[in-house]
Amino acid sequence: MKSFRSTVLSAVLGALLCAAPLLDAQAKTPDDQLIVGMSMANLFSIDPANAPGLDASGINANLYDTLILRKDGSPDEHVPQLAERWEVSEDGRQLTFHLRSDARFHSGNPVTAEDVAWSLYRVLKLNYGLATTWKAYGYTLDNIQQLIRASDESTLVIDLPQPTDPLLMIDTLATSPSAVVLDRKTVLEHEKNGDLGAAWLVTNEAGSGPFTLSSWRANDTLVMTAFADYWGGASKLKRVLIRHITESQSLRLMLERGDLDMGYGMAASDVQALAAKGQMQIQTLPRGTMYYVAMSMKSAPFDDIRVRKAVRSLIDYQGLDKVVMPYYGKLNQQPMQLGLEARLPDPGYALDVDAAKQLLAEAGHPQGFKTTIRTLAEPPFVNIASSLQSTLAQAGIQASIITGTGNQVYGAMRARNFEIIVARGAERYPHPYFSLRTFVYNPDNRDDAGIANFQGWRAAFQDAELNGLIDKLGVERDEAAKLSMYHRVQQRYDELAGPIMMISQMTDPVVSAADVKGFQGADAEATRYLGVYKQR
Repeated sequence: MKSFRSTVLSAVLGALLCAAPLLDAQAKTPDDQLIVGMSMANLFSIDPANAPGLDASGINANLYDTLILRKDGSPDEHVPQLAERWEVSEDGRQLTFHLRSDARFHSGNPVTAEDVAWSLYRVLKLNYGLATTWKAYGYTLDNIQQLIRASDESTLVIDLPQPTDPLLMIDTLATSPSAVVLDRKTVLEHEKNGDLGAAWLVTNEAGSGPFTLSSWRANDTLVMTAFADYWGGASKLKRVLIRHITESQSLRLMLERGDLDMGYGMAASDVQALAAKGQMQIQTLPRGTMYYVAMSMKSAPFDDIRVRKAVRSLIDYQGLDKVVMPYYGKLNQQPMQLGLEARLPDPGYALDVDAAKQLLAEAGHPQGFKTTIRTLAEPPFVNIASSLQSTLAQAGIQASIITGTGNQVYGAMRARNFEIIVARGAERYPHPYFSLRTFVYNPDNRDDAGIANFQGWRAAFQDAELNGLIDKLGVERDEAAKLSMYHRVQQRYDELAGPIMMISQMTDPVVSAADVKGFQGADAEATRYLGVYKQR
């Protein structure tokens, strides 16, 4: 009978269609292939117009290119990618991008300005959640083709439909998962019934990135192969194979045995155990994404500010930070990322059962009530939900936990069909404007508004003062004025006991073998494997 290690290696090599001989007991993964283990339970589409999740972003960062990239993660500095250079008009209402001439899609088609313009048009035409990003700037299906256009094959002109700080648009083009550039000709070859290739792109790609998609079997394996003609130079890795592994202990065992080169999403205890042995490399990557507890204000009891304040007092922030969140996140109680100048200090929320009971009694619920908590069936989400279930019970709130896949849990939130949810989301790159807009902005609270990219809309939360402040922040260029408004937004959200209550800002531990070199994780899961190699 084969050993567990040999069985796993055979499966990996078979999936890669490699004809390499069986390896000995001390075998390692192939020298020119990176074998990655992670949960792909939330990877349901890689269509850039409909793939907002972290996992999809991590895949698409290797399959596609954007016009520009952030420099060292800064929202104020950007470097060329498909665009060699760009200019902003004196009035700040027009951006002009000049594309490099040597970029090719995986099909061999040249990357043109028309491809860029069409890719952004496609996002609005399909009108999934990521279309909200562009609608917020004033783009509509009626105006986008006139305002975002190719003046020639290598020149893209973007006119802003309303007064906006142009740096915000530049940063969005660098960071939004929907800002990647698609091969228009290839996508349209797979169009069915006018869907702009949407059905095909769920499991296929049409990019110009450093890797091509070779195969993807849902909740099994995903294989990317180096694109030999990549304009930035071919990857040293021949392939990257990602295996769907949901159990942290399995990831740990396979890393220790040499069956994996890299593991994502491991439990804190397993990361700590590997760190203690000192045989692995561990990077704790900061993310802009927040873990939070959200309540729906569509109906009672959470439309009552006293109930929301009670729930806020029944979250064990400090206990979660100490016990559950190491290697997953850092305590953060503001709707804004840590480390930003515009961020106010934490307001100091803490578990206070007596205060919660008094608030519930004032709201007409002296014995509490029954509710449900939706969450993913994986750490740390389910751990946060279990802690919340326990502390809610101390004030008489009986909460049942409903677990599911990412599509089921977040789908319920996007449909505004939930009571309490433990989730993770928001602007993944550090930027005060985008972070606040994501959590507290809601310009249209109707169910059929469909602006699911705004977490505030999902929770049915709307406030005219907050909307007005965020509208002003989108056009204000005076730094002192912006800082004052940023502070007021955070204060106002606290006063209203906003229904999306931050618990922790995500950190992402990535464990890799000692011989993996050149890996540098990026924020927002936009990590490229282009510069990764093995030193053996």
